[in-house]
This record gives sequence, C-alpha cells and structure tokens, in this order.
Amino acid sequence: MLTLTGQQQRYCDGLSRRSFLSIGSLALGGLTLPNLLRAEQAAGKKSSHKATILVYLSGGISHQDTVDLKPDAPAEIRGEYSPIETNVTGVFISEKLPLLAKCMDKYSILRSIVGQRDEHTSFQNLTGRQMNDAVREQIPNFGSFVAQIQGPTNPVTPPFIDLFPTMQHRPYNSQNAGFLGPKYNQIKADGEDLASMKLRFVSNDQFSNRRELLKQFDQLRQTAEANQVSAMDEAYGRAFDVLTSSRLVDALDLSKEDQAVRDRYGKGSPKHQGDGAPLWNEQLLQARRLVEVGVRVVTVAYGFWDTHGGNFKHLNQNLPTFDQGISALIEDIYARGLGDDVSVVVWDEFGRTPKINQNAGRDHWAPVNKAWLAGGGMKVGQVIGSTDKTAAYAADRPIHYQDILATIYHNMGIDPHVMIRDMNERPVLPLPDSARPIRELVG
Repeated sequence: MLTLTGQQQRYCDGLSRRSFLSIGSLALGGLTLPNLLRAEQAAGKKSSHKATILVYLSGGISHQDTVDLKPDAPAEIRGEYSPIETNVTGVFISEKLPLLAKCMDKYSILRSIVGQRDEHTSFQNLTGRQMNDAVREQIPNFGSFVAQIQGPTNPVTPPFIDLFPTMQHRPYNSQNAGFLGPKYNQIKADGEDLASMKLRFVSNDQFSNRRELLKQFDQLRQTAEANQVSAMDEAYGRAFDVLTSSRLVDALDLSKEDQAVRDRYGKGSPKHQGDGAPLWNEQLLQARRLVEVGVRVVTVAYGFWDTHGGNFKHLNQNLPTFDQGISALIEDIYARGLGDDVSVVVWDEFGRTPKINQNAGRDHWAPVNKAWLAGGGMKVGQVIGSTDKTAAYAADRPIHYQDILATIYHNMGIDPHVMIRDMNERPVLPLPDSARPIRELVG
C-alpha cells in the first residue's frame, strides 16, 4: 500500500492535500489498484454469461386482442381485430402485431397462465408472490436472488439493474432485495442510482482535482527514480481513466449504438402513460446493451395497458410501438448470438375481461393470462396452453405464474429450490416447492 501526503491545501470536493491518499482507496468495492485495472480489462472482454431481460407491462394488456384472438366469438367478445398468420404454421396472432408475426419462430407464447390475483402490482411478476404475502414476508425481487446466488460477472459490473421508472401507482414499482438485505438491491437507472454507476456519486470534476493533487507531489518525484515515477504516473492515469468512465453508462448511451439498430427498435417516448410506465423502446435496446456488458438481470417497465375505457383506441396507438420494440429485442438477441444465454420474458399482472364493457374497454381478468418468452436456450416457435371459446379460462395445460420465474431461474443455471441464507442467516427458498420450470420450454 502506497500512501502519499503533502502540505495543506483544500479542494472543492473537500479533499485536502494533507489527506492521505492511498492507491488501495482508489478502487471500487475495496479493490486495490492492480485488481481494479485487471477487473476493468476482464470486463472489456466479451464473455458468455446467462442473463434475463424481463419486460413488465404495467396495467395488464388484453390477451384477446394480442395473442389469443377469438374470431368466432360474438362481437362483444372478439373485439375489433382479426388474426393473421405468423411464420409458424398454424399459429395466429393479432393483425396489430405484424412484426411479431414475422418472428414467431424466435419466441413462444403462453396462453394459459393461472394463479394470479386481481391486483395492480408487479409483485407477482418480480417476486413470484402476491403483494400482501411479498410485503409481509419481505420477499426479494428475483433479480436480487440472482445477485445473491451468482454475484457479479466481474467486479466492476453490478449483477442487477432496474430500468423501471418511478411510477405514480406505487405497487407497479419494482421491489428490492427484501430479506436478503440491501447489499443485493438493484441499481436503479431512475434517479440517484444512475449517478452511482459513475463511481459512488463522485463527479469527474472531483476526480480532476485529485489528478491535479497527485501531479503536485514534487518532493516524491524528486526522490524517486525516473522510471519508477513514470510507471507510477501511467498507473494513476489508467486508474483515473477507469474510475471516471463507466461501461454501464456507456451501455445506456444509445448514441454509441449503430443507427440502423436504433431505427429498428424505434423510440417511443419517455413520458409516463397514465399512472404507469412509458412506452419507451430505447429502454429495450439499453437492456440488451446492459446484458452484453455483463449485467445478469435487467428489468424494464413498458407501457400502460389498463384499458377500462377506450381499449381499442389505446391499443391502436400503442400496439405498433409495442410490436416494433418487442420484435426488435427478440430478433436482436438471436442476431447477436445471445439466443442460448439471454432469456427475454414479456408479461404482466393479469389479462382483461372477455366481454367488452359499455365504455369500449376491457376490465381486469385474473383467471387467465399470457406471456411471450424468447432466448435462454428455450424451445421457441410454439404456443403452450389454450383458453375456452371466450378466452376466459384455461382449457388445457394451465401454467402457474410461478412456473415462469422457475423457468427463468432454470435458464440462469439456478435451482429455484436451492436453500440459501437471508441476511439473518435463516434458510430461505427463491420459490415455493410447487414451482417448476415449464417442461415444453426447457425439456
């Protein structure tokens, strides 16, 4: 450990020249300078790791108008849209999703999800528990379980990043690490946590001051051999380059992405819809970029779908953006060779009522729901489960919603029933014993 001292002089960041500045203290998470540099070098190398992008559709999108149309049902049930063929023989989805129809061979549809409660929350999707149980028992976000079990892929990249904005309806917002403890909380890109990606809230100006501080140690330079000083300057220079940049922030900076790829995803808008999330396609691209730099779990809240009134007007506006963004994410995962390693899951808290109400809307409907799943080495290009003639109840192969999270864990290489320890050393399970990976997807 090298410690440097100097005469008294105070800078704007509160650091005095008399303050002790040690190489070991220049690192993230207690890393020494050499380890930090090695970590950054390792992080810069492309390596395969299992990851998940979970897209949460706040409010609950209509299954009857997207992936489970009933063209032979009465008009008050079937709605305004017709089914169209996909590139998988015998599979039809909504005419409002033509891009997703063209890449049906790259994802699977679940049409018979059961077990969810009528509650406007993300708890069921992110913790595998209903809200009251999750709050009472402090059940962690599934990304926090992954962070605790697998840790980061490298010392300079957090395992779990949450792109949820802070939504007006509080239960839509993502849950933290609960009984695992704050060590395993997600890094949130909405608010101050984004700044933490730039070295624990320390600004570039502050680091510039510290660089100047180091340059002024003339006495050290006079007493050290020239080659030692040169090596020291180079080491510090590299350290500051590491600490004042962030691969994570670069991943969020879409100006660094190929324009053709950005155009394929489209933009949407960062403006919140209702009391839910924005329909912002750029976050889907950010999610893909984040898993490529080593993040294990990225969660995205996407759009607002609580259509008690004007269901079809709202879907006419939103579904083209949804179709572009979700199809781009799915195709991009495979195009970049990530199809075996990165799972994409798109789902929500419940479906919508079979019968259209007097306000041309569809209300909450918990008995059955749907999801899109891609990547993760899963068997894709299939529809699993079906509903009755009004899309009201599962007709065959009911799939409990907890099985979706069990499938995610399986794809990540995690046993969902592995016994781990919470922050008080109590044994806990990520999911109940009844939750199982979906056999049609994982074999």
